[in-house]
Amino acid sequence: MRPLPRTPVAPDYTDDERGLLRAVRELVRADREMRNRLSDAMRVNPTDLRSLRHVIRTVELAESDPQGSAVPGVTPRRLADHLGISTAAVTTLVDRLVASGHLERVPHPTDRRSVVLVPTEQARREMSEHLADMHERMKAIAAKVPVDARPAIIDFLQSLTTEMERGRLEVGPS
Repeated sequence: MRPLPRTPVAPDYTDDERGLLRAVRELVRADREMRNRLSDAMRVNPTDLRSLRHVIRTVELAESDPQGSAVPGVTPRRLADHLGISTAAVTTLVDRLVASGHLERVPHPTDRRSVVLVPTEQARREMSEHLADMHERMKAIAAKVPVDARPAIIDFLQSLTTEMERGRLEVGPS
């Protein structure tokens, strides 16, 4: 039996190219599994976890803003945009996270008609308890990467991300 010809789906890769892409796939898989374990540990679903991480990150950035001009929270509309879901779905999600003690709705500091979502101390504590050690280990691994290799690694990962976000990877004939 003759070997099948190479196609765009299965191009010839060098061993190094195949190794790089395999390592990225394994990283993505491990990240997804870690997020699922974190969701389970915090008793929230993965979308709720993404929401919490986004709200916490946004509030932390606002808290570190030297001008103090950043809004310390996330509006439901901005959360919907970040997650790519409807505002109705965000309302249900926020209701769940408020009921579980992870988020609070507080008045918007400059718009009386609006609210912002802020994490509770419980949410911050749980996130820190579950992730602090992992972040320390990840930082130690990153620190071991030779300084002169970092720009190439960053460029490689950003280029892969850009290509995947382009939406050019369609299934079926073009």
